[in-house]
Amino acid sequence: MKIGVQLPEVEWEVPFDELIAMAQAAETVGFDSVWYGDHLLYDLPTGPRGPWEAWTTLAALAASTTTIELGPLVASTSFHAPAMLAKKAATVDALSQGRLIVGLGAGWNEREYAAFGFAYDRRVSRFEEAFTIIRTLLRDGEIDFAGSYYTAEKCVLSPRSPRPGGPPLMVGSVGERMLGITLPYVDSWNMWWSQYGNTVEGFVAEKARVDSFIQVAGRGLGEVEATSAVLVQLEGGGGRLMGDYDEGTQVVPLRGSPSELAGQLQEFADAGAAHVQLVVDPITRDTIEWLGDVLAEFRRGGT
Repeated sequence: MKIGVQLPEVEWEVPFDELIAMAQAAETVGFDSVWYGDHLLYDLPTGPRGPWEAWTTLAALAASTTTIELGPLVASTSFHAPAMLAKKAATVDALSQGRLIVGLGAGWNEREYAAFGFAYDRRVSRFEEAFTIIRTLLRDGEIDFAGSYYTAEKCVLSPRSPRPGGPPLMVGSVGERMLGITLPYVDSWNMWWSQYGNTVEGFVAEKARVDSFIQVAGRGLGEVEATSAVLVQLEGGGGRLMGDYDEGTQVVPLRGSPSELAGQLQEFADAGAAHVQLVVDPITRDTIEWLGDVLAEFRRGGT
């Protein structure tokens, strides 16, 4: 199982050079991947706040690291013309020399849609057309498409991603309609920690449900990897400040010593998780470095 870490979005106002330093620290201590959310604005108890723009940030992280995988967790197709999102993804994949994972979703936070002038209605229908354009450009290099929401007239993606077939695609949803649209094509699926209660038992139940959709889509279970975010609380954590997607959800974060946390992560590996993204409370360069001992313990366990 690969282990990644999600960088802060709005938990605190992170100077850009510190964000880069955090990604470099994650690479140094042995994380497999680093992730950044594609959001624009949240209404928080402390007032409105937003993160840096995701694709610009990923480009900077790609240029500042050498081995760690990286990706959006996940990119909202609503915030980008789909052909331009494919262009950005191919560029970041080239900058990183083939380390990008393209996480895609339909978005959910109406506040940022209104603030930045994006349509909020029919998000899944819009996603379906956007996904068709994005995946076709990344995998085939060209498309001629005219839909109800998006067009791409004789569009050619040039230059291409350095990888034949483009970077791997991941859908950030466990909704039935979204899975129906994406499972015939994606390399992995992902769910947020609050969607399955942050427990191994919850992960197993959701994985079994998604596995049934994978088979309906005509794919083998080994063709589409199961991935999930996992909430972890370390010393000094008091609740990670985020948007309202987990509002009202009572979830217990993973806690413990490096060996205890490694054991809990091993349970996710044993349950069939191919890749997890740690959502850490608090999220700082110090906590990322502390988690290096957890990674070492996990790998000493033979995984």
